[in-house]
Amino acid sequence: MRGFRNFLMRGDVIVVAVGLVVALAFSGLITAFTTDIIDPLVSAAGGKTGNGLGFYVSDHNPKTFVDFGAFISSIIFFIVFMAVVYFVIVVPYKAVQARRGQVVFGDPAPVKTCPYCLSSDLPAAASKCKYCGSEQPSDEPAAA
Repeated sequence: MRGFRNFLMRGDVIVVAVGLVVALAFSGLITAFTTDIIDPLVSAAGGKTGNGLGFYVSDHNPKTFVDFGAFISSIIFFIVFMAVVYFVIVVPYKAVQARRGQVVFGDPAPVKTCPYCLSSDLPAAASKCKYCGSEQPSDEPAAA
């Protein structure tokens, strides 16, 4: 049980749990926004007040209605949801971690490709390939 307790008390697990709870709360808010505001606007743009922006494949059967409006609404939902998650969770988390001296969600470390075995994930400063063991050529120009 001690190992499980230590796992739960790690900072990463707590941050992920809080992030998920906040994301679920915003999901309901954004769903209401797209359903109550975006969907009617998309339907009005299609010139219809009934089924929305789309067409029937066969004889006005509701099961064959291809609903472009719902798809457009889903895309808008996704973009708004990801923007909220980024600006409400990721940006503040990056700021807090930066004050603690840790870089999160930063640019990946520069890498290079081994000319012998073609592995492409070697650190840029590596002098030997971690896969084939070959000496890596220096990126610095030779002195004349």
